[in-house]
Amino acid sequence: MIRYILFFFTSLSISVNAQNSKVTDFAKSITEQELMELLYVYASDYFQGRKTGSKGQKIAVDFLRDYYKNLNIQAAEGTNNYFQEMTLKVDGKMVSTENVASIIKGSEFPDEYIILTSHLDHIGLEGGQINNGADDDGSGTVTMLEIAEALQIGLENGYKPKRSIVFLHVTGEEEGLLGSAYYAKNPLYPLEQTIVNLNIDMIGRNDPLHQRDDDYLYLIGSDILSQDLHDISVSINEKYSKLDLDFRYNDPMLKVYERGRYYANRYYYRSDHYNFAKNDIPVIFYFSGTHEDYHLPTDTVEKINYPLLTKRARFIFHTLWELANREDRIKLNSSKKYLNINKNGR
Repeated sequence: MIRYILFFFTSLSISVNAQNSKVTDFAKSITEQELMELLYVYASDYFQGRKTGSKGQKIAVDFLRDYYKNLNIQAAEGTNNYFQEMTLKVDGKMVSTENVASIIKGSEFPDEYIILTSHLDHIGLEGGQINNGADDDGSGTVTMLEIAEALQIGLENGYKPKRSIVFLHVTGEEEGLLGSAYYAKNPLYPLEQTIVNLNIDMIGRNDPLHQRDDDYLYLIGSDILSQDLHDISVSINEKYSKLDLDFRYNDPMLKVYERGRYYANRYYYRSDHYNFAKNDIPVIFYFSGTHEDYHLPTDTVEKINYPLLTKRARFIFHTLWELANREDRIKLNSSKKYLNINKNGR
């Protein structure tokens, strides 16, 4: 009997270690070269700054749809060939636009959903110049694409996530978080079965507070609704990534310097995760801060720190993998911080 018990635990250890090794291999499929190649397309002049409802934004959603098709990742239910279509008011006019949504169904808990988001739009043309938005949010968009590919490689090697993973590229973020608000009101999958939202918005550069620190990443909101989520993030980082995780903006009233003056940062309310958070869905907003090229035509692909973007993308992949495959669903906190502050977004 003792010999059997020792054999069982030895076998279990080998199995766990083998899976950890495989997961690291899948994460390593996220590379600087592929992130760069994708971003040089997605943040090119051909996409005309991806303003919601514009021709450039239509090019962007076609590009995203075709990427998932080529990976053989299926369209989310309730979409029209990957598109969640809607009409939004932009600059006083009604425009047709769409979120792009795909899904990998879970093997054990298929009705529990993890939603990975980034916004597909940017601010388009201003003063005859194209705002390509390489960091905002080209960096988040291509990170999602590389994570999807890494997960698909896992599938092809027999590693299917236990929970379902939804890839949701949202439109209209720059117009007031409109695409994610539409999703929250018209969810493709039940919000009560959505266990977490991981939102990636601007992770390709350094901000003025970290000019000499190439290994940081802001995690915003990680402990506001679920201490479990925060603790998992910290442990995954220690195990795989060793980034300097900066949680200062978990306080949305902490001052930040933008456009010549200090503001309450309000980052917790300023990207698409917030439309999930206000529905009691735990969130993490992955962010590297604003910089001198924020919302300017100078936010271009050659200014992205690709080695750092790769390291951040792999960390998000590892966190997603853990959340998708752990036995227990993460728990909500008994009290919710910061949810009753006036929420004006931008």
